[in-house]
Amino acid sequence: MTKLSVNINKIATLRNARGHNVPDVIEAAINIERFGAQGITVHPRPDERHITYKDVVELKKVVTTEFNIEGNPKEKKFVDLVLSVNPTQVTLVPDAQNQLTSNHGWDTILNQSYLKDIIKLFKDEGIRTSIFVDPVESMVAAAKDTGTDRIELYTESYASLYEQNKTEAIKPFVNAAILAEKLKLGLNAGHDLNLKNLKYFKQSITCLSEVSIGHALISDSLYLGLENTVQLYRRELM
Repeated sequence: MTKLSVNINKIATLRNARGHNVPDVIEAAINIERFGAQGITVHPRPDERHITYKDVVELKKVVTTEFNIEGNPKEKKFVDLVLSVNPTQVTLVPDAQNQLTSNHGWDTILNQSYLKDIIKLFKDEGIRTSIFVDPVESMVAAAKDTGTDRIELYTESYASLYEQNKTEAIKPFVNAAILAEKLKLGLNAGHDLNLKNLKYFKQSITCLSEVSIGHALISDSLYLGLENTVQLYRRELM
């Protein structure tokens, strides 16, 4: 079964627009789990423009499924937060400061030594590690050497090309997934997956452990309702 982890950053963005606590991020996470999500994902950034560091601490107290924290481990504050909260999984993303959204994976060859050290730090504390990578076989192969438990395939290129030629769009991801499975790397995926393209991605990559979806799912919930939307996304993964 492929698990659905819901990224709740966009709920925090809406809350922060007014400076109060509406919508309540903690209550939203509890409800999203109740509606059927199998994980909660957050991506705190240094400027705390959506999820805050305080949110992460409070969420740890209530999340009963998998808790996944994404971020750039080159930020000491992020590393300290993850070590103190001890989530189920940490997903390492090579974001620059003030970056609007994630837009590329790690160069696992160039950053091999650094990734080995930081991954060991988290794994020594019992935290499952995943690193963001592009669907490039050399990057997947080098990811294995870092000691990571999983990789998360950055799926923006698949989503962008899906409407034009889904068969071509999925090819590099299938190849990357086959190699990851051969190397005994767990496989996650995320970025721009939605109700239009998710089922085909899942059907094409049977070894997929988890998808992390935020922007599309929260946007769909404005029209379809949050409970219904979570269940619709779950259905696409069956």
